[in-house]
Amino acid sequence: MTRREPIRALFICSANRLRSPTAEQVFADRPNVETDSAGLSPDAVTSLSPEQIEWATVVFVMEKVHRTRLSKRFRRHLNGKRVICLDIPDDYQFMDPALIRLLETRAGPFLR
Repeated sequence: MTRREPIRALFICSANRLRSPTAEQVFADRPNVETDSAGLSPDAVTSLSPEQIEWATVVFVMEKVHRTRLSKRFRRHLNGKRVICLDIPDDYQFMDPALIRLLETRAGPFLR
C-alpha cells in the first residue's frame, strides 16, 4: 500500500487575522493534511504570495469577493488549482466555536 500525498490546504480571507488563521489551526492536526493561511488585503498579517498558491493542492476562500480578487491578482498561478468558496462572512472572532463548526461543515469534507 502506498502512502498518498498530503492535501495542502490554503485558507484565504481579507486580513488573515480571524477566519483563515482559525481554519489553518482547526485543520492542522488532521491526518494527511497540511495547512497554511494568508490574506488579500494590503494590511494582512500574512499577505498571500504566489509561492503559497503553488504549494497548495486546494485553495479555500471565505467569500466570493476573495475568489474575485484572487483571480484578478494571481490568475497565472491558479492554473489547475481547485478554489472553493466557503461563504463565511467576517462575523466571527478567532477560534469562535460557531466559526469552527462552519469550517468543519463546509471545508471538512474536502479534507478527508
